[in-house]
Amino acid sequence: MWKGYSVISFTPSEEQQQLLDTIRRFAVNDVQPVAHEADENERVPGSVVQTGWDLGLIPASIPEDLGGFGELSAVTNVLAYEELAYGDLSTALHVMTPALYAYPIVLYGTAEQREVYMPYFLEERPAHATAALIEPGLFFDPNDLKTTATPEGDKIRINGSKVYVPMAATADWFLVYAKNADTGKNEAYIVNAETKGVTVGKREALMGVRALPTHHITLHDVVVNASCQIGGTVGVNYEALLNRSRVAIAAMAVGVARAAYDYAREYAKQRVQFGAPIATKQAIAFMLAEMAIEVDSARLMTWEAAWKLDRGEDATKEAYLAKEYASKAALTVADSAVQTLGGYGFIREYPVERYLRNARGFATFTGLAMV
Repeated sequence: MWKGYSVISFTPSEEQQQLLDTIRRFAVNDVQPVAHEADENERVPGSVVQTGWDLGLIPASIPEDLGGFGELSAVTNVLAYEELAYGDLSTALHVMTPALYAYPIVLYGTAEQREVYMPYFLEERPAHATAALIEPGLFFDPNDLKTTATPEGDKIRINGSKVYVPMAATADWFLVYAKNADTGKNEAYIVNAETKGVTVGKREALMGVRALPTHHITLHDVVVNASCQIGGTVGVNYEALLNRSRVAIAAMAVGVARAAYDYAREYAKQRVQFGAPIATKQAIAFMLAEMAIEVDSARLMTWEAAWKLDRGEDATKEAYLAKEYASKAALTVADSAVQTLGGYGFIREYPVERYLRNARGFATFTGLAMV
């Protein structure tokens, strides 16, 4: 009898399957038809974003005792995130930006923090809230934050810079990750956008996810109450939050990879050269097979990491590997999709070039999503 192994079920529950079906319809019917224009105009239509919020993913992840109607499940969320990103990555990140603020409070907030902030995420339009993790620099390490939080009696003074902060210009609150100067631990702090010393820079010009507004923010001697530290004096499990972000990014990478593969496969079936679909050509057929392998492999690694998160186990290794593998898989699959389309793959009217640009960013997207 094997010891040390657990059986993982890959069959969604009835509730999960209903959710997936709903999100899949949204991704295909609402998101994909406007994804190209959203990328070109650098803006997701407000009606599409609102429809995404109407799906209720965030309220469904808030426990009933906090006013929600579900529980925070990493497995359910990775299934949902893959479908959202299958529609369009910018839209997926936009719709789920409020979760960057809400989920850490669900997991580690004090009773008072949960009571104050959770109601804002149960309304038809969730709170204008986001999170700031990534810092400028070539060698950013999320475990070695340069942003500092210095306790000063019943106040905390925060100094630092952040980049890739989604929806920063319209945010009322930021969840800022910083190193506590006294303990040396990385913590999360609630910062009101109107607090003195908070400066939101101009919108960043990105290669991919062009429809998602991200900004550079600067925090110069920003003073907040000590009660703004998530979890109070206990703080947060920062590594667990990093793992949840890695798994979320991995799931979205799977969604982008699957979208690229599906488009390339259908194109190869319909594109006829020398009297036969190019899908029947060995070089194309083998490339499509490799793409399918990459999608399924990345998905299984992501599911395993999410499963361990839901069991309360240390998923650091699984989350890191899933994120690394899925990020590379998305890039590989998207590049192969461009190759499958030949010269058409380089034309902006075809979605594969957008998939490739978006996939390029996954290596640096930790902190832009949370399960």
